[in-house]
Amino acid sequence: MRSTTKVSTLGRLDLHCSLFVNFTEKVPIMKFEKARPFMAIVFIQFLYALMSIVAKIALNQGMSPHVLVAYRMAVAAALITPFALVLERNSRPRLTFKIFLQISILSLFEPVIEQNLYYSGMKLTTATFTSALCNALPAMTFIMACIFKLEKVNIRRRHSQAKLVGTMVAIGGAMLMTFFKGNVIELPWTSKPMGIIGQAHSMNTPKQEDIGKGSVMLVASCFSWSCYIILQANILNTYNAELSLTALMCIMGMLEASVIALIWERKNMSVWKIHPDMKLLASIYGGLVSGLAYYAIGWASKKRGPVFVSAFNPLSMVIVAILSSFVFLEKLYLGRVVGSVVIVFGVYLVLWGKSKDKIEQPSTNAGCAETVVKTDEQMVRTLDNNQVLPIHDQLMIPKAVTHSQSV
Repeated sequence: MRSTTKVSTLGRLDLHCSLFVNFTEKVPIMKFEKARPFMAIVFIQFLYALMSIVAKIALNQGMSPHVLVAYRMAVAAALITPFALVLERNSRPRLTFKIFLQISILSLFEPVIEQNLYYSGMKLTTATFTSALCNALPAMTFIMACIFKLEKVNIRRRHSQAKLVGTMVAIGGAMLMTFFKGNVIELPWTSKPMGIIGQAHSMNTPKQEDIGKGSVMLVASCFSWSCYIILQANILNTYNAELSLTALMCIMGMLEASVIALIWERKNMSVWKIHPDMKLLASIYGGLVSGLAYYAIGWASKKRGPVFVSAFNPLSMVIVAILSSFVFLEKLYLGRVVGSVVIVFGVYLVLWGKSKDKIEQPSTNAGCAETVVKTDEQMVRTLDNNQVLPIHDQLMIPKAVTHSQSV
């Protein structure tokens, strides 16, 4: 009897030691896995910021925003489809008519409606104004996510209060950056017009009437983008193939955007002509950004939720404001700098609240209480019986057995 107890105790000690060693080895990997959504969305925001600059140059040179969307989706479809066919050939779910219809509606929201309104609004305003006004996106997405029950809000919880306050602070910072100019911050490269791009931009200064029209278009594009993020999160629950979904979105978006561009520009077919200039660069780079962004946004939305994705949108505005001061020689105002700081603070509050949502609660079994910690997939023998259970990305660390369980 003593020998059996001794062997059992040694077996448990060996199990605990092996689990502890495995856990310590996986800690750096766990931290990297947790940081991957942050890294992906920050990288996408940098790409989006540069795309705003390139697109604004192409639009100033006379490119039609509707043609730009059609060409951009054609390039994105050509780039992402081969990867989807090869990498997900064995894991791609069956494409039913219902899913196909949902993807068609999804591509109608983004890229067709959103990008057409976005670039039309940008053509009437400036790149910085466009990026600043589109910071209403986190608030729209947060409200719609609450309506569709994709976001949990408990006003009594501190992290829910942080998400609410952070969203309002971020929007307030964007509005401050847009409508409060303040004193001009003199920079050496913005003191006088220099270069072809700067002179061209000074000749395309938007009128107040155009700013009003552009603002309406930009707000409508934000609403369309919010619908896209919410709908994409729902589709990924049934069609769990990010690359294939991205490829189908780009193909459908190309077809739908081409139809709209042909109808809108039917009296001026010369706008379809493209030459090796900024118009071609905007189409190719835009297609590359679209392919990467749709995949990264879908993956990050699945991991962290749709509000997490939209919360990073103010970062693009800050980058665009800095780049515009170099490329377009736009003057940098004190209000924009203060607004940028406020936006960063608001985004930090939202992300802090989202991080608290991801904390996992302890789970209990009949034999012993356990705490769940992420590791790799393995087979662990439970302590209360002899069953071997597969554990996916979890490490079960047994706690002390309570008195009622030991009786």
